[in-house]
Amino acid sequence: MGQQQLLLIVLGVIIVGIAIAVGISMFKSNAQSSNRDQVINDLNNLAAKAQQYYRKPTAMAGGGQSFGSTSSTVPGFTLSPVDTGNANGSYYVAQSFSFTAGAWVAPPSTRGIAAASGQVDSIYIVGVGTEVGNDGANKVEAVATVTANGTQTTVLN
Repeated sequence: MGQQQLLLIVLGVIIVGIAIAVGISMFKSNAQSSNRDQVINDLNNLAAKAQQYYRKPTAMAGGGQSFGSTSSTVPGFTLSPVDTGNANGSYYVAQSFSFTAGAWVAPPSTRGIAAASGQVDSIYIVGVGTEVGNDGANKVEAVATVTANGTQTTVLN
């Protein structure tokens, strides 16, 4: 009887250990997925603000059918300090972006979008989350491509 009871205890400890490992794995996966969803939600809200800026006349401090500005005193569409970060992650606006091998090639720009000439028809709002993404090394990342008529969100990590 002693050996049988010892075997049952060892078996019980192994099963509990496996259950704990699976639970931890599921928790990490859920945290990552939740953070990605929150970042995408924030990007959609910021994209709506960008489209609102685009449609508002320049006389009312809007873009006048452009995300950028040719004026040196008006920076174009920018994120307010409240919009650049929250518990979900950090955000910035770029006129162009390059993403290779899990890292942004160009440093983030938070000064808005300046139009060298003409209209700026699209911008990118980049969101970097707080949880580690799919690659296991870099944070959750997504980018929203904002145009006058719509938004497309792409998950990068």
